[in-house]
Amino acid sequence: MKKTAKSIVLVDDDHDILEFLTYNLRQADYKVYTATNGEDAIALVNKIEPSLVLMDIMMPGIDGIEALRLIRASRINEQPLIVLLTARSEEYSQIAGFDAGADDFITKPIRPRLLLAKIEALLRRKAVRNNNEIQTEFNDVKINREKFTVTFNGNEIQIPKKEFELLELFFSRPGKVFKRQQILSLLWGDDTIVGERTVDVHIRKLRERFGDKMIHTVKGVGYSIT
Repeated sequence: MKKTAKSIVLVDDDHDILEFLTYNLRQADYKVYTATNGEDAIALVNKIEPSLVLMDIMMPGIDGIEALRLIRASRINEQPLIVLLTARSEEYSQIAGFDAGADDFITKPIRPRLLLAKIEALLRRKAVRNNNEIQTEFNDVKINREKFTVTFNGNEIQIPKKEFELLELFFSRPGKVFKRQQILSLLWGDDTIVGERTVDVHIRKLRERFGDKMIHTVKGVGYSIT
Protein backbone atom coordinates (compact mmCIF):
# COMPACT_ATOMS: atom_id res chain seq x y z
CA MET A 1 0.00 0.00 0.00
CA LYS A 2 1.31 3.47 -0.85
CA LYS A 3 2.28 5.77 1.96
CA THR A 4 -0.25 8.47 2.80
CA ALA A 5 1.21 11.91 3.57
CA LYS A 6 -0.89 12.48 6.72
CA SER A 7 -1.60 8.94 7.87
CA ILE A 8 -1.76 7.88 11.49
CA VAL A 9 -1.82 4.42 13.05
CA LEU A 10 -3.83 4.62 16.28
CA VAL A 11 -3.35 1.82 18.80
CA ASP A 12 -5.37 1.30 21.99
CA ASP A 13 -7.25 -1.64 23.49
CA ASP A 14 -10.01 0.71 24.68
CA HIS A 15 -12.58 0.91 21.88
CA ASP A 16 -14.15 4.10 23.27
CA ILE A 17 -10.80 5.88 23.11
CA LEU A 18 -10.21 4.55 19.58
CA GLU A 19 -13.57 5.88 18.46
CA PHE A 20 -13.08 9.25 20.18
CA LEU A 21 -9.58 9.84 18.79
CA THR A 22 -10.42 8.52 15.33
CA TYR A 23 -13.28 11.01 15.04
CA ASN A 24 -11.12 13.98 16.08
CA LEU A 25 -8.19 13.00 13.86
CA ARG A 26 -10.40 12.49 10.82
CA GLN A 27 -12.02 15.86 11.46
CA ALA A 28 -8.51 17.29 11.11
CA ASP A 29 -8.07 15.52 7.73
CA TYR A 30 -5.83 12.69 8.90
CA LYS A 31 -6.22 9.22 7.44
CA VAL A 32 -6.55 6.94 10.46
CA TYR A 33 -5.87 3.19 10.77
CA THR A 34 -6.57 1.44 14.06
CA ALA A 35 -5.28 -1.55 16.01
CA THR A 36 -6.13 -2.85 19.47
CA ASN A 37 -2.85 -4.62 20.34
CA GLY A 38 0.89 -4.40 19.78
CA GLU A 39 1.13 -7.32 17.36
CA ASP A 40 -1.43 -5.84 14.97
CA ALA A 41 0.14 -2.40 15.36
CA ILE A 42 3.55 -3.63 14.16
CA ALA A 43 1.99 -5.35 11.12
CA LEU A 44 -0.07 -2.25 10.31
CA VAL A 45 2.92 0.09 10.54
CA ASN A 46 4.92 -2.09 8.14
CA LYS A 47 1.98 -2.21 5.72
CA ILE A 48 0.82 1.41 5.86
CA GLU A 49 4.14 3.20 6.54
CA PRO A 50 2.34 5.99 8.42
CA SER A 51 3.61 9.46 9.20
CA LEU A 52 2.87 8.94 12.88
CA VAL A 53 1.93 6.21 15.35
CA LEU A 54 -0.21 7.10 18.38
CA MET A 55 -0.02 4.16 20.76
CA ASP A 56 -1.14 3.32 24.28
CA ILE A 57 1.50 1.94 26.64
CA MET A 58 -0.67 -0.40 28.68
CA MET A 59 -2.00 -3.15 26.41
CA PRO A 60 -2.31 -6.93 26.78
CA GLY A 61 0.33 -9.06 25.10
CA ILE A 62 2.99 -6.83 23.54
CA ASP A 63 2.70 -3.50 25.35
CA GLY A 64 3.31 -0.12 23.77
CA ILE A 65 6.97 0.18 24.75
CA GLU A 66 7.87 -3.28 23.43
CA ALA A 67 5.90 -2.62 20.22
CA LEU A 68 7.83 0.64 19.88
CA ARG A 69 11.15 -1.18 20.21
CA LEU A 70 10.13 -3.73 17.59
CA ILE A 71 8.96 -1.04 15.16
CA ARG A 72 12.23 0.88 15.55
CA ALA A 73 14.29 -2.30 15.07
CA SER A 74 12.37 -3.48 12.00
CA ARG A 75 12.71 -0.31 9.92
CA ILE A 76 15.91 0.85 8.21
CA ASN A 77 15.18 4.14 6.47
CA GLU A 78 11.79 5.75 7.05
CA GLN A 79 10.92 5.80 10.75
CA PRO A 80 7.47 7.02 11.76
CA LEU A 81 7.01 9.46 14.58
CA ILE A 82 5.77 7.53 17.62
CA VAL A 83 3.79 9.19 20.40
CA LEU A 84 2.86 7.09 23.44
CA LEU A 85 -0.41 7.43 25.32
CA THR A 86 -0.30 6.79 29.03
CA ALA A 87 -2.77 7.05 31.90
CA ARG A 88 0.12 6.96 34.35
CA SER A 89 2.33 9.86 35.40
CA GLU A 90 5.22 7.79 36.77
CA GLU A 91 8.55 9.05 35.53
CA TYR A 92 9.95 5.58 34.89
CA SER A 93 7.39 4.80 32.16
CA GLN A 94 8.36 7.91 30.22
CA ILE A 95 12.07 7.21 30.66
CA ALA A 96 11.55 3.67 29.35
CA GLY A 97 9.57 5.05 26.41
CA PHE A 98 12.20 7.62 25.47
CA ASP A 99 14.93 4.99 25.79
CA ALA A 100 12.98 2.81 23.37
CA GLY A 101 12.72 5.65 20.84
CA ALA A 102 9.48 7.51 21.61
CA ASP A 103 9.20 10.99 20.11
CA ASP A 104 6.73 12.30 22.69
CA PHE A 105 4.04 11.45 25.27
CA ILE A 106 0.38 12.33 25.71
CA THR A 107 -1.19 11.77 29.12
CA LYS A 108 -4.78 10.58 29.45
CA PRO A 109 -7.43 11.97 29.66
CA ILE A 110 -6.64 13.32 26.19
CA ARG A 111 -7.57 16.86 25.18
CA PRO A 112 -8.14 16.81 21.40
CA ARG A 113 -6.90 20.36 20.71
CA LEU A 114 -3.66 19.75 22.59
CA LEU A 115 -3.20 16.40 20.85
CA LEU A 116 -3.72 17.88 17.38
CA ALA A 117 -1.38 20.78 18.11
CA LYS A 118 1.34 18.41 19.27
CA ILE A 119 0.92 16.16 16.23
CA GLU A 120 1.15 19.13 13.84
CA ALA A 121 4.30 20.39 15.58
CA LEU A 122 5.95 16.96 15.39
CA LEU A 123 5.09 16.56 11.70
CA ARG A 124 6.47 20.01 10.89
CA ARG A 125 9.76 19.21 12.61
CA LYS A 126 9.94 15.89 10.81
CA ALA A 127 9.43 17.57 7.42
CA VAL A 128 12.28 19.99 8.11
CA ARG A 129 14.51 17.16 9.33
CA ASN A 130 13.79 15.03 6.25
CA ASN A 131 14.70 17.90 3.93
CA ASN A 132 18.05 18.09 5.67
CA GLU A 133 18.71 14.35 5.59
CA ILE A 134 19.10 13.71 1.88
CA GLN A 135 22.78 13.68 2.79
CA THR A 136 24.13 12.17 6.00
CA GLU A 137 27.72 12.52 7.13
CA PHE A 138 29.76 10.60 9.67
CA ASN A 139 33.46 11.33 10.14
CA ASP A 140 34.91 11.62 6.61
CA VAL A 141 32.14 9.63 4.91
CA LYS A 142 28.99 11.23 3.45
CA ILE A 143 26.11 9.30 1.86
CA ASN A 144 23.57 10.78 -0.55
CA ARG A 145 20.29 8.85 -0.51
CA GLU A 146 18.97 10.38 -3.74
CA LYS A 147 22.05 9.68 -5.86
CA PHE A 148 23.01 6.44 -4.07
CA THR A 149 26.58 7.76 -3.89
CA VAL A 150 29.17 7.99 -1.15
CA THR A 151 31.76 10.74 -0.71
CA PHE A 152 34.95 9.82 1.13
CA ASN A 153 37.67 12.41 1.78
CA GLY A 154 36.06 14.65 -0.84
CA ASN A 155 35.93 11.99 -3.56
CA GLU A 156 32.54 10.74 -4.76
CA ILE A 157 32.33 7.00 -5.34
CA GLN A 158 29.61 4.48 -6.11
CA ILE A 159 29.39 1.26 -4.15
CA PRO A 160 27.21 -1.87 -4.51
CA LYS A 161 23.66 -1.55 -3.22
CA LYS A 162 24.05 -3.86 -0.22
CA GLU A 163 27.18 -2.06 0.93
CA PHE A 164 25.32 1.26 0.62
CA GLU A 165 22.34 -0.09 2.58
CA LEU A 166 24.64 -1.47 5.27
CA LEU A 167 26.43 1.88 5.56
CA GLU A 168 23.07 3.67 5.68
CA LEU A 169 21.90 1.34 8.45
CA PHE A 170 24.94 2.16 10.59
CA PHE A 171 24.58 5.88 9.89
CA SER A 172 20.96 5.79 11.05
CA ARG A 173 22.03 4.93 14.62
CA PRO A 174 25.72 5.83 15.29
CA GLY A 175 26.99 3.94 18.32
CA LYS A 176 24.21 1.33 18.22
CA VAL A 177 25.43 -2.27 18.04
CA PHE A 178 23.63 -4.17 15.27
CA LYS A 179 23.66 -7.94 15.70
CA ARG A 180 24.58 -10.02 12.65
CA GLN A 181 21.18 -11.71 12.58
CA GLN A 182 19.45 -8.33 12.84
CA ILE A 183 21.48 -7.01 9.88
CA LEU A 184 20.60 -10.10 7.85
CA SER A 185 16.90 -9.71 8.62
CA LEU A 186 16.84 -5.98 7.83
CA LEU A 187 18.90 -6.05 4.62
CA TRP A 188 18.29 -9.50 3.16
CA GLY A 189 14.95 -10.48 4.71
CA ASP A 190 13.98 -13.50 6.74
CA ASP A 191 13.12 -15.56 3.66
CA THR A 192 16.56 -15.24 2.01
CA ILE A 193 18.96 -18.09 2.67
CA VAL A 194 22.24 -16.38 3.52
CA GLY A 195 24.53 -16.91 6.48
CA GLU A 196 26.08 -14.53 8.98
CA ARG A 197 29.33 -14.85 7.03
CA THR A 198 27.66 -12.70 4.35
CA VAL A 199 27.53 -9.79 6.79
CA ASP A 200 31.21 -10.26 7.68
CA VAL A 201 32.18 -10.16 4.00
CA HIS A 202 30.32 -6.89 3.42
CA ILE A 203 31.86 -5.39 6.56
CA ARG A 204 35.30 -6.35 5.27
CA LYS A 205 34.60 -4.65 1.93
CA LEU A 206 33.47 -1.45 3.66
CA ARG A 207 36.62 -1.46 5.77
CA GLU A 208 38.73 -1.87 2.66
CA ARG A 209 37.06 1.23 1.21
CA PHE A 210 36.89 3.47 4.28
CA GLY A 211 39.52 2.14 6.68
CA ASP A 212 39.43 -0.14 9.70
CA LYS A 213 38.59 2.42 12.39
CA MET A 214 35.05 3.48 11.44
CA ILE A 215 33.26 0.13 11.86
CA HIS A 216 33.80 -1.40 15.27
CA THR A 217 33.43 -5.13 16.02
CA VAL A 218 31.70 -6.07 19.26
CA LYS A 219 33.04 -9.56 19.75
CA GLY A 220 30.37 -12.24 19.72
CA VAL A 221 27.61 -9.69 19.13
CA GLY A 222 27.86 -7.59 15.97
CA TYR A 223 29.01 -4.23 14.63
CA SER A 224 28.61 -0.50 15.15
CA ILE A 225 30.13 2.73 13.87
CA THR A 226 31.99 4.90 16.34
